[in-house]
Amino acid sequence: MMSGLDALGIPGGEALREALTNCSDPLGAIEEFQSENGVLLPSLRPALPFLDLHGVRRLEFHESILEELRDKLVNGISDLANSNREDKIKKLEELLVKSFPVIKVKTVRPVVMTILKHLPQIKEEYLTQILDDKELYTEAATEVKRQIWQDNQALFGDEVSPLLQQYIAEKENSLLSHENSTLSFFLPMPKIRRQSEVVQKLVHMIGKNVKLYDMVLQFLRTLFLRTRNTHYCTLRAELLMAIHDLEVNEICSVDPCHKFTWCVDACIRERIVNTNRSRELQGFLDGIKKGQEFVLGDLSMILCDPYALNTIAQSAMKVLLYCVSSETLPRENHDLQLLVRMIALGLGAWNMIDNQVFREPKQESQLFTKFIPCIVGMVVDDQIRAVCTKLEEGSSGIRPPSELYSICIKLSPIASLFAMYYTLHVARYKDRVAVTQILPTLIHCENDRAYDDIFLHSLISHLLHMVDDFASDEFCSAVFDDFLLVGLSKENVLRHMLRLLWHIHHRLPQTRLENLMETVHPNNELSEAVRTTYQQLSEKINTYSPSPVAQPEKLDSPLMSVPAPTPAAPDRI
Repeated sequence: MMSGLDALGIPGGEALREALTNCSDPLGAIEEFQSENGVLLPSLRPALPFLDLHGVRRLEFHESILEELRDKLVNGISDLANSNREDKIKKLEELLVKSFPVIKVKTVRPVVMTILKHLPQIKEEYLTQILDDKELYTEAATEVKRQIWQDNQALFGDEVSPLLQQYIAEKENSLLSHENSTLSFFLPMPKIRRQSEVVQKLVHMIGKNVKLYDMVLQFLRTLFLRTRNTHYCTLRAELLMAIHDLEVNEICSVDPCHKFTWCVDACIRERIVNTNRSRELQGFLDGIKKGQEFVLGDLSMILCDPYALNTIAQSAMKVLLYCVSSETLPRENHDLQLLVRMIALGLGAWNMIDNQVFREPKQESQLFTKFIPCIVGMVVDDQIRAVCTKLEEGSSGIRPPSELYSICIKLSPIASLFAMYYTLHVARYKDRVAVTQILPTLIHCENDRAYDDIFLHSLISHLLHMVDDFASDEFCSAVFDDFLLVGLSKENVLRHMLRLLWHIHHRLPQTRLENLMETVHPNNELSEAVRTTYQQLSEKINTYSPSPVAQPEKLDSPLMSVPAPTPAAPDRI
């Protein structure tokens, strides 16, 4: 079998083997081979015996020279590729023709790989040889692999798949980690999030290649349809904005969602959709031309991103509070109309992409005329009750939601989202009465929406700041009996409940705590993560000892025996 050196006419191992086989003096043959193929420098030959005296083997000597020359050649190739010479591509292609035969010789392979890395267009025959050799493919630079991937979607999918799995696992861990007591999921700013390892690796793999970018988007759409996991929508937005940060105009200029996503990203960063942003976003939605309705599919994915949907829903709640304070009707607020329009697009993303029917969901009039006013009424009741509490007066502000409310949240995803974010609003303000009243109704939300990981993460994070209220049996019944335990058949609900118990167990009545721990005891069918968390929680409860109550320090002072002065009578003042 010929090596790359033999292919270039340079005697290699096969030539030496043949010489040794056919000679009568092996040592003489070896010496002759060394003299013919060593470094042909007359001044060097007399110096070689000195290396022998120092115990330096000829192999080590020649390897050191090879490494030095190889490094110089690699640097020279890089300098040529980065120069402004008009013929640099031609020079690199000529070098590749001469050097590619030795690509399987490991010692000189870096030279060939460097040439390939800097060529914008590599011949198909070279790419095929690299693809057919696993070792060469592994060592090839990403710039070379891009040219292989763009015509091999299956191979590119195999490369991307582990990164996508890692991304989803990191998001789920952020939502389900039981030791974190803060609302950690929504804390990182967008620019920080897209610095994650997975996003940066994907950006590097794509480079400026529009075809690879389109492949990744297709992977994300397919996985979103297959799993309904909205984290793929987040990655779609983060990927585009990470490419935007690098100013890769080759991709940004051809993605019709670029400016819309950029505007949504700014809203997430500012944590509100203000009036100016609303006008920009409305302009994008209204500006979709006939024949380009398919763009709505990607726009809906951008709006289905949990970070975008959270910002929009929070902004909608702020508009409702403004309507209460300004005594205006919600249906007359143009910002609220746009926010509801975007919520409808985001919540309808899966159906739109699945059905390939690219038109905005029709909004029911009673959402604005009946349901949202019902939410506003509950906000008013909360404010009246808060004022009455401060004035220490009784209040009849506690009233169950209307029948219309219950019907709407059962049938409408938008109504369900408003109910859920109203619940988060009252929990954020530690309104125990309102939480007790509204939380049990969420079990009726359309498609069990209230048992979604993202909502439960936010809800539990707010409830952890109401730790003292768990001493109330009424509050515990609303949180546990009427809401969490109803959905306990879902493993994710159990994990969120374990997170809640992890932080508030010491405030629960002993009997209730024991009953809850018995109820949530995991069976063998549940995941290892659930069983481990339950075991850790049990140990934490068993080893818990309340902090001793600090006793007031007794002052030993002669002034303590001095009687206090008698206050003057009112008629003497």
